[in-house]
Amino acid sequence: MLNATWLQTFITLASEGNFTRTAARLNMTQPGVSQHLKKLESEVGAELMQRIGKKVVLTDAGRAVRDMGLRRLTEEDALREQIGKDTPDVGPVSIGCSGSFATLLYPRLMPRIVAAPDLSVTLQAAPQTDVIERVTRGHLDIGIINQDPQNRQLAALKIGFEDLCLIAAASLAPGPLSFNDLQAMGCIDHPDSATYAELLMPDNFPDFKGADSLRRRGFINQITQIPAPVAAGAGYAILPRSGVDSFSDPGKLYVVPLTRPVRQELWLIHRAGRRMPLRCRWVEDEISTLAGQLTA
Repeated sequence: MLNATWLQTFITLASEGNFTRTAARLNMTQPGVSQHLKKLESEVGAELMQRIGKKVVLTDAGRAVRDMGLRRLTEEDALREQIGKDTPDVGPVSIGCSGSFATLLYPRLMPRIVAAPDLSVTLQAAPQTDVIERVTRGHLDIGIINQDPQNRQLAALKIGFEDLCLIAAASLAPGPLSFNDLQAMGCIDHPDSATYAELLMPDNFPDFKGADSLRRRGFINQITQIPAPVAAGAGYAILPRSGVDSFSDPGKLYVVPLTRPVRQELWLIHRAGRRMPLRCRWVEDEISTLAGQLTA
């Protein structure tokens, strides 16, 4: 049987196509990744990869080993589920999503969590790239992201859409806001602010010249804390609809009308080929229901 550690390193390298990214994902050194690959090739008795510049390309033997390794991971997941008792109210469930989606999702899960003391739910707010990585590696059961991951190691289902909202203090309603008005106010920055600006600004504010040109009033890492300074008039922000709807006093916010509204897709992901236990299926149902409400 092939060494499981070397095989996992190889599968990750096949997915990333790059030694540097693989080492970062696995918290290893690049020489360590190379050593695992050499040992696995020695064990198999064939070359599994060829280096072309900074990239690696699978050989025919490499594709066969990768596919076998993915099947093994899927079978191991299924075996663990078969050995354990599959009930909807027992066991751990781990979920990764944006901070704004998490603020709406967790209250929906709370009644079941309270009623089922043997059910353990972990909800991690993380950037989309981290969610994809953690689900791929099996560190999270379920992920919610805003685009098709196009990753053969993941099963992905589009479950809805979510508006991107430009918000300002309610005192500015209902008047239109120009790009100069926004620059005068300044942006309440957050980890996804630049990405959201590049999606929303170009088609709605012709004077926009890139996220780097935006005047910033400050930076807040916790997305749930962003609407408060906006409501107080400290600046504007761009957030998903879930980040606006979760604010405790939405009447103090002005969702600025846009000439061309921007909607992000919502995708539900888990490891491809995995038989999802009942406790995970319940969470996926709740996520799909919430996504439907955001889409409406």
